[in-house]
Amino acid sequence: MSVPSRLIKVDTPVINKWQKSVYMIKALIHRFFNALAFYTRIPCPNWVDYSDEQLNRATAYFPLMGYLVAGFSFLVFFLAHQLFSLELSVAISLVSGILFTGAFHEDGFADLCDGFGGGWKQADILRIMKDSRLGTYGVTGLLLMLLLKWQSLVDIAAINVGYLFLALLVSHAVSRAFAISLMMVLPYVQEDALSKAKPIAKDWYKSDMTFAWLTALVPLMFLPIETAAWVLVVGGFNFYWIYKWYLKRLNGYTGDALGASQQIQEVCCYLVILGAAT
Repeated sequence: MSVPSRLIKVDTPVINKWQKSVYMIKALIHRFFNALAFYTRIPCPNWVDYSDEQLNRATAYFPLMGYLVAGFSFLVFFLAHQLFSLELSVAISLVSGILFTGAFHEDGFADLCDGFGGGWKQADILRIMKDSRLGTYGVTGLLLMLLLKWQSLVDIAAINVGYLFLALLVSHAVSRAFAISLMMVLPYVQEDALSKAKPIAKDWYKSDMTFAWLTALVPLMFLPIETAAWVLVVGGFNFYWIYKWYLKRLNGYTGDALGASQQIQEVCCYLVILGAAT
């Protein structure tokens, strides 16, 4: 007995839409785990498709990774503060955050300090930044940056512990959104297959950037409107001068440059939030 053609015409689109939805969900899951494996030290399952293309699209989850770092750092702070002083608990929290990401962005900031401090021409800067050894500029910059983080977080926590959690969420998410936005306005310049940013430097998608920014802006709604506005204004100003700075010194961006941008934006977020609360 033959099946009426009208039934086939009705059922086929339903099946195709279902298959497309399943495919999209699987793709999003694979991209999430690619981001988790690349930006953190959390063990990820073996069944995930780890590839350059998946990682390239995983930039959409960069601010979401910031939420994970912020949440873990605050949890460690909260537990440590049951036994230790506020200052020591913040220091332990900072260490936990660095271990959570494997010092991924701190390493980029230190390398950028070495490269920009010791090199004048683009080729020299890139060569120094690729050197695994850490120089005086890198050590000095890293120590000062960590000191700024520690002191600002201590002062925020002294105002309100809950405000510390919100400050961590905002700063980690917004700083990452601004960092990956540099990919939209600058070319990738480190022609090295071993470079950290190579998998994410091939292309960017409007939908990914839109999702990243929508994700990053969520915690800003819980800040006072003036504070949230200042976070975005200062972040936008930082984005502009960092863009001009990288364009002049590097003619583009590298993986280390993106990491350094994230660290600069994160510290400035803490300072803006602290300044607005005092």
